Amino acid sequence: MKHTLTASLMCLMSATAVAADTFEADVWADNWFEMRIDGVQVAEDSVPITTERSFNAESFTFDAERPFVVGVVAKDFKENDTGLEYIGSRRQQMGDGGLILQIRDAAGATIAVSSGDWSCLVIHTAPLDKTCESEENPVAGEGACTFEAEGEPSGWDTADFDASAWPNADFYTAREVSPKDGYDQISWSDDAELIWGPDLEQSNTVLCRLTVN
Repeated sequence: MKHTLTASLMCLMSATAVAADTFEADVWADNWFEMRIDGVQVAEDSVPITTERSFNAESFTFDAERPFVVGVVAKDFKENDTGLEYIGSRRQQMGDGGLILQIRDAAGATIAVSSGDWSCLVIHTAPLDKTCESEENPVAGEGACTFEAEGEPSGWDTADFDASAWPNADFYTAREVSPKDGYDQISWSDDAELIWGPDLEQSNTVLCRLTVN
């Protein structure tokens, strides 16, 4: 009987020790994002990336056990692999991206923000030559409209993945990104920065990760 009680107590203590905490996150992206915690999706932009000028902020909660890995897939809108939008119209251009986020614990303390401390890998870059923007008939992969694309590395958003070779996120001012439509509805931490790949226009799909201890 004594052994049974001791084992039960140990199980109870173990369950308590690994109990997940609840966190609240705010994310604004141009144009679209998906957030994962330890490889599991916890949020996705409610406005499809195919929606013209789909700028909006999302606020949501999730449960996690520390330490945990935050993985964000961020995409700027593009019509095809040229990396352009409004193709064939007077507005034909390269789009530009941007991402900002913050995470708070149950007590309201900010525990993570987007910054240059994040690791970000660009997996779609286009066009490689910006003169593609002025092409009369831009064709992906031809002339100035070449591109680079790769798939998501397996397990990139989990703790076991080695992201030591990934570059740090590039960060930008609000003036450079011109965030709108939802951005001003969030009270952002003073430490939260707008991040993206090395070029706001050419970096179209970016994978960003951070371990929260």
